[in-house]
Amino acid sequence: MNGKIMVVDDDQTFRDRLVAALASRKFDAHGAPGPAEARELAARIHPDRAVVDLRMPGGSGLDLVVDLLAIDAGMRILVLTGYGSIATALQATRRGAADYLTKPADADQILAAFEKPANRAIPAPDSAPSLARVEWEHIQRVLTDCGGNISQAARVLGIHRRSLQRKLSKYPPLP
Repeated sequence: MNGKIMVVDDDQTFRDRLVAALASRKFDAHGAPGPAEARELAARIHPDRAVVDLRMPGGSGLDLVVDLLAIDAGMRILVLTGYGSIATALQATRRGAADYLTKPADADQILAAFEKPANRAIPAPDSAPSLARVEWEHIQRVLTDCGGNISQAARVLGIHRRSLQRKLSKYPPLP
């Protein structure tokens, strides 16, 4: 056995598949659908590692990182999300997460992230990202939230569809 691992995700299909994939790699894998169930499960089984979704009904994965570390300070926690951004990655690691990955991520990528050295220093940014870069990241997040639908993303952003298409046709600005 490679140890105990807990997967916390509100998407039951993803959670079940990841638990099965980890179990096939000789882990004692368990799943929890939300933060409340995860706290209860962690207190009962004391997992060595946890994979935590960032956005879940009933609480934030960032808050859950703190709660899980309060249960067991030695637990290695990986935050996994479909809404990746630099800001949330920094927040997750500052709260104690070992690493941060964006979905889709498979079991091998998750296990590789756990193998990275613990407590690696997060370099302080030399400067703030450019306004163009922040705008580009925001547009990408809204477009992802809209399932790639440019017309819907344009409505959410409050800009004309053609303006959004022009912005998307450009290369991403440097940070």
